[in-house]
Order: sequence, then C-alpha cells, then structure tokens
Amino acid sequence: MSSKLNGDVLRETIADMLAKSKEKKRNFTETVELQVGLKNYDPQKDKRFSGTVKLPYLPRPRMRLCILGDAQHCDEAKKIGLDSMDVDALKKLKKDKKLVKKLAKKYRAFLASESIIKQIPRLLGPGLNKAGKFPTLVTHNESLEAKVDDVKKSIKFQLKKVLCLGVAVGNAEMSEKEIYINTQTSVNFLVSLLKKNWQNVRSLYLKTSMGAPYRLY
Repeated sequence: MSSKLNGDVLRETIADMLAKSKEKKRNFTETVELQVGLKNYDPQKDKRFSGTVKLPYLPRPRMRLCILGDAQHCDEAKKIGLDSMDVDALKKLKKDKKLVKKLAKKYRAFLASESIIKQIPRLLGPGLNKAGKFPTLVTHNESLEAKVDDVKKSIKFQLKKVLCLGVAVGNAEMSEKEIYINTQTSVNFLVSLLKKNWQNVRSLYLKTSMGAPYRLY
C-alpha cells in the first residue's frame, strides 16, 4: 500500500514548523502532534479500531509513567527515577472511583509486574481500563528501563465517538529527520488500521503545541 503523503511537502512543513517554534522561546518543549480527520466512517456502526505502534524515535521523553510493582520492580524503579506503587499503596485507594480516576490522570501510562497485573481489577476496579490506561505487563526477564522506553515510544490510535484523532509524533527538540520518520511511521500504521485505507482519510495536519496547524493531506 503506497503512501499518499508527499515526502517533499512533509519535509518542508517540518522545517518551517520547527523554525517558527524556535522563534518564540517557551518555558517547555513543545510536542509535535499529528491530527487526523476521518471520513466514510460511522463510529456507531463500523468496527472501532484500536492499534498501537512503536515509533523509531522517542516522541515524549518527559512522559510520566508509573509502575504498579512487586518489591523487586519497585526497587529497580527507584534506581531509574521511575514512580512506583506497591500492593499496599493500591489497597489504600480502596477502589474509590475518584482516587483511581485521579491516579489515571496523574500518569500518561502504567506498567505492572506479573504478580500485580492479575490483581488490578480486584484492587482498583475498572478505572484504569476505562481511562484507556490499563498497565503494560513487565516481567523480570526484561529490562525495566528498556520497557519504559518502549512504552514512551508507543502511540495509540483509537477510534471513539468522533472522527478526529490526535497523537504525539515528536517534540520541537528533535531533528527534522526524526520527526519525518516518526510521522511517516504513524501515518502508514494508521492507514493500515482503516477499513478502506486512504479512502477513509479526510485530512492530516501537523502542529506544535502552541503553533498553527499545517495541512499534509
């Protein structure tokens, strides 16, 4: 399936967008977001798609994660500066919907040890699942740091009730080439999820957090 995204247009767009972003010094690093408009889709009738793709370059280095861990994982988390919660900390939430919702809001994503992931519905109820943040399993056979990196590199396309989606594909401190490759990877993956591929794409825009949107398609 060939990409209908014009490579030259994308390169020019990224160069212009980053130049404009650098003109105004901000106190934070702007995120580069891909905004997608869909067509010929009925979220009521058509199957709602959901898919996760790992990008080649880290789009959000400062993304906040938390591990719901056993003792070993909580120790490892401390060493790499990752927030962690053990079973006792989760029990203290007493399945309170408001507290679970607050926890879900505080972090972008969660990881969980094998022994804990099975207990999550019992400990927290469906709150994390409802927020679309059910934890990613991490075992003791894999490096916690590498797993954190994987989660930070992953973006999720999920059709809900509206025909527009937005995902972070980079940040203003990345090189033009890195943003270019991440954007191409994201678009190609999204198109592969769609029932009629490019025929379902109404529009594609790229923008920095505070910048104007650039139309790509």
